[in-house]
Amino acid sequence: MTLAHDVGGTGPGVLLLHSTASDRRQWDPQLPALVDAGYRVVRCDLRGYGETPMPDGPYDNARDVLELLDQLGVERTALVASSGGGRVALEIAARWPDRVASLALLCTALDGHEPSPELLAFGEREEALLEAGDVAGATELNVDTWLPHADEATREWLRRMQRNAFEVQLAAVEEVERIRVPYDLADITAPSLLVAGADDFADFREIAVRLAELLPDARHLELDRVGHLPNMERPDEVNRLLLDFLRETFPA
Repeated sequence: MTLAHDVGGTGPGVLLLHSTASDRRQWDPQLPALVDAGYRVVRCDLRGYGETPMPDGPYDNARDVLELLDQLGVERTALVASSGGGRVALEIAARWPDRVASLALLCTALDGHEPSPELLAFGEREEALLEAGDVAGATELNVDTWLPHADEATREWLRRMQRNAFEVQLAAVEEVERIRVPYDLADITAPSLLVAGADDFADFREIAVRLAELLPDARHLELDRVGHLPNMERPDEVNRLLLDFLRETFPA
């Protein structure tokens, strides 16, 4: 199955992977900036998000993305990813290092991370709301949690994406498992940019610090007055950071 996606521009490839609270529309502010800078930009909806349906059997997000790149003829790409999309990006960069030219991760998740009590409490509250049939309440919990400094237009933008993700996933007939393929972060060769939000959960700030110590040629920075989705709360600043990083590591 081909992931729902769109492509803009020409030049070196840049693949955008969204968070698990959104879909490919998360990258609306970045798409024109990257295209204007001379990149061919691909953004896709992972399984169960946006316009991509839930899988009907065990699935491998990283393999799905690689197959999309193959279909589009993208031999080598920069990966720009947010939150849960960052976990997929790290797996791709480790399993197929020759396909990844550079890696920019915004508040990334990480396989094997032990969640803090605060993050566990958030997950339990979300699950309780969904089990009670309160999709609107679960959606609002995510908006309040992930965008602490956003204006109402930005909150509504995330609200639409998160509500859609819940509806797609809750409509699935049965739960299916993600295929877990062993991989080693030490196999990553791409230079990386690790961005954290000062007002995000401590988990994601700690993951950024840990990855900065593990990954080759890694740079780490933390943005003040930013929560979990900096590209939505501070799009202009994030665009500058991404373009500076890409011009240095994978120039158009």
